[in-house]
Amino acid sequence: MYFTSINNGYDTVTWERMVVIKQRILRIWDTAPPSVRISCIKFAQRVVLAQTVASNAEFRYGGTLDVSLDKVPPNHQSLDSRNLEAEATGLLDRMLSVLQESSDALIVDATLNCLSILVRTRPATSGRILNALLNFNPLHAATSPMTSRNKVMVKSMEKTARMLLLHLTKRDPHNPMAPRIQQHLERMVRSVTELFDESSKKRPLEAQQHDGLDAKRQRVAGSHAPIPPLGPGPHSLGDVFTLITNDELKSFDISQLPLGLVAKVSVTALAGLEPELLTKAADAVRRRLHDLATAPAPELNPNTAPLGVDDDDDDYEPDFYQAEDTEQILNKLDGASSAPEPMALDGSLALASFSLPQPPELSAETALSAGSGTVTRVLEMMKSLEEPAVKKDKAGYNRLAASSGTRDAWMSILTRLGTRSSAGLEDVSVKGEDDDTRRPEGLSDNVRELLYNYIMEDFRRHIDVAVSWLCEEWYNDKIQRKRGDKHPVRYEKCTLRLIDGFLPYLHPQDKVLTRFLSEIPELNPTMLSRIKHMCRDPSVTQLALTSLLYLVIMRPPIKESALDTVQDIWTEFEDARPMAGKYLAKYRPGFLEAANNNNSKTEADGATPAAVAA
Repeated sequence: MYFTSINNGYDTVTWERMVVIKQRILRIWDTAPPSVRISCIKFAQRVVLAQTVASNAEFRYGGTLDVSLDKVPPNHQSLDSRNLEAEATGLLDRMLSVLQESSDALIVDATLNCLSILVRTRPATSGRILNALLNFNPLHAATSPMTSRNKVMVKSMEKTARMLLLHLTKRDPHNPMAPRIQQHLERMVRSVTELFDESSKKRPLEAQQHDGLDAKRQRVAGSHAPIPPLGPGPHSLGDVFTLITNDELKSFDISQLPLGLVAKVSVTALAGLEPELLTKAADAVRRRLHDLATAPAPELNPNTAPLGVDDDDDDYEPDFYQAEDTEQILNKLDGASSAPEPMALDGSLALASFSLPQPPELSAETALSAGSGTVTRVLEMMKSLEEPAVKKDKAGYNRLAASSGTRDAWMSILTRLGTRSSAGLEDVSVKGEDDDTRRPEGLSDNVRELLYNYIMEDFRRHIDVAVSWLCEEWYNDKIQRKRGDKHPVRYEKCTLRLIDGFLPYLHPQDKVLTRFLSEIPELNPTMLSRIKHMCRDPSVTQLALTSLLYLVIMRPPIKESALDTVQDIWTEFEDARPMAGKYLAKYRPGFLEAANNNNSKTEADGATPAAVAA
């Protein structure tokens, strides 16, 4: 925007808008959260770079992309060089004041990291910066008592300042300020070492005895309690696995504790258990089981062993009851023959029929909202997935969308959900030019909108997602056209929207445009016209023509359309004629000769009336 304001001196609206944005950022500098303040410091650094003069020796750092004050002409309509340079000096002093006034390590480290670029690319500011660095003392943030957080902050600020000063010294070792910087570094390192050195506060070890007596050897490893052997007598399974000798712990009922607490204590104990101790305990239990299995059976003492005879069986006591006669026996048999009547079940105990109520009817708006929410959560989850270091070759249209849990697999699911999910299911009518009725929005439209927003968040990193999406759209359009459905063409619309979205953010060294144009399945003159309009900005003219030349060489089906676009660029944009003419001279020499002849004829026709008038 600054470069645009320099070239277009009468465009005061854009410059005023940028000034309002800049004032807003500088206003929230001191009151914003730390993350925003760091961004404000980086913005102030860019303002200082843009509003200061760059020397000739600095051209190799920034090249043609370095924006500095010397690019502003003296008679500019809206930019005053003196005011801009004064503002840059004030911003630099405001940045350097952080080193003396702030004790926040995040802000101080961010400021120190920004000063290196200023010293390297703007030597005129190095004097102020070096004086501020030599007066900076990270120990001012050390408060009493020293907590762990304060120690980390002081060490971080000291290390950042030390690395910056060492970097400046290595870049110019013959600078007159180099000895002073070296002394400051030694003094700062010594002060920090004395502050954090706690060796003097500890009691030193006693000197070893030299009178012939050996000093007591220090214990370096803890001693483990011996595991007692399993004594004689019958033992339960708990006795076999009990390796302690404390009777109170043996009698403790662990079943009274909650299961969650027992699991937590067990996991913690196993995590901190030494492998040697665990191996020793397992060997002891194994030894006990082996001893029990190989122990001989106990011998029976014949004098004390039980005989296995019940004493009650020796006593015979006959029953002295009167015997039943024949009539009583027949009466009992008659009563036993009559079968009992079955019990009657109560009707309330029978199983009744049960059916679930019908679910509420799902409206189209509710279903659309639920589907959009699911897609949004999938996109948020994809942002946390790491991309593999080595990508495998893609299988094209035959790849399985749900074959793995990688980012590419989830993206294949979303792109096909947006392009193929409702294919043939929606009653879609192609809208004419005079039809103002708006078609109701569906899940596919929401998925396309979410994919577009995801790509534009970082289009250089997500360019492969954009190509996959457009390939799916192109494939879906082809399938619908073969079926004869009146389906609106989505591929061209989505492609033009993506091109219009990322073209304003391209810089001359970008390779994203060339990759995008070479990988999408189809190009037409409408898409190539967007590339032609890029030549309105002279800084990206070479990028546009290079991308078109790549299409001419690597994509023969689109060769003629690409050359037509180069021809239109040569016709409409005079600044691009040298480079466009070089390409046309190789591939369309006839057009270039005809154009040159027409120009010569036009100049000759214009010169003849002038000569007659003279």
